[in-house]
Amino acid sequence: MRKDIFQLKQHETSVKQELSAGLIGFFTIAYIIAVNSLILSEAGVPLEGAVLGTILTSFVGCLIMGIWANAPILIVPGMGINAMFTYTLVQSMELTWQQALGVTVVSGLVFTLIAFSSLTTVIKNAIPESLKEAINIGIGLFLMLIGLEKGHLVERGDQSILALGDFSDPAVFATIITFIIALILFIRNVKGNFLWTILFGTGIAFFLGVLPSKANESFSLQGYQEVFWAFSLADWSSFPYLVAVFSITMVVLFENIGLTYSHVAATNHPEKFKKAFQANGISVMLSGMFGSSPTVSTAETTAAITAGGRTGLTTITTGFLFLAVTFFIPYIQMIPSNAIAPVLIIIGGLMVQGIKQLDLRDLTESFPAIFIIVMIPFTYSIADGIAIGFILYVILKLSTGSARKVSFTLYVIACLFLLHFIIQFAV
Repeated sequence: MRKDIFQLKQHETSVKQELSAGLIGFFTIAYIIAVNSLILSEAGVPLEGAVLGTILTSFVGCLIMGIWANAPILIVPGMGINAMFTYTLVQSMELTWQQALGVTVVSGLVFTLIAFSSLTTVIKNAIPESLKEAINIGIGLFLMLIGLEKGHLVERGDQSILALGDFSDPAVFATIITFIIALILFIRNVKGNFLWTILFGTGIAFFLGVLPSKANESFSLQGYQEVFWAFSLADWSSFPYLVAVFSITMVVLFENIGLTYSHVAATNHPEKFKKAFQANGISVMLSGMFGSSPTVSTAETTAAITAGGRTGLTTITTGFLFLAVTFFIPYIQMIPSNAIAPVLIIIGGLMVQGIKQLDLRDLTESFPAIFIIVMIPFTYSIADGIAIGFILYVILKLSTGSARKVSFTLYVIACLFLLHFIIQFAV
């Protein structure tokens, strides 16, 4: 591999430094293979197929980012958006998992078209910062709720919506111990802390006798044959399908705009934003074809950059390490819920910290944001939570004489969401 492909001298780095950063980045984000696969399996995706889909999606996404943008940004299926895929699109909106993959492909196509046009700036400027921040916070609370449920720390109550789980249950005890360990590892900034959490959690489940059934000794591609290119465009013109496409596109656009820009800025190469954002769009489209929920410029990229990653060689290194994990697929199904739940809770907690960025003084800004934050977990739907907040934002601005402060694009978005609710409840 020629060094000038990645312009290592211009970036003041070396092959050794880039490979090391890619290795560190991989161990920081490797947990996504287990977590994303198990979440997708709850949508009905065959587990082995979901694992290989996650691996190939991450490999190809990192490859595209490394070659096209020459940026050290790790591309993997996003936390939060995978929850939206399973719990909103499939379980709430009652799409099949094949249709949900189709929604991902179409959303990725729309994303790519926007990324290669001037619409990126238009959409970025159309949505108020308060609503963008609220979406991330709401998704964070949603992830925490899912983690608490998966770990059986909360359950459906007899006299309330939620109640504490049975703490005498060994599975619940395993979650508590794993969570404490996970929190200590994370706060102490241990490298690969989430990966260690999954390993410790699996060991604790083994000692307490709550480990899932043994893994298959051999891996067959049959499960993935059911997933690869399984996306469906059936009923693509129906309103629910279009709403799903719109919602997924909105989330991946806003999340990737913020994450991608922060990463390229951290490497002192903000000029790479355009190509990096384009790579994101292509990756989202391909993720639906490979059988995974949409990808994002993961926040764990910070670990790779901190370790000295400055070029696409870092990203490509991480991508090939993902590919190497293929040989360990049979053991993924051994990972218990108590090993995954703490990861979801901690990631959700990190996203919730964005609440300190909200300006709560202007009620026309804060109330719509608060409604997004609350309604996403309460309705168990990211799309519905966003819709309610956007509609309320427009209503409050109109009723307080601040109509001119709302962009035309946001009026259109709010009207589409309102139309969705009208049709949904009229049918």
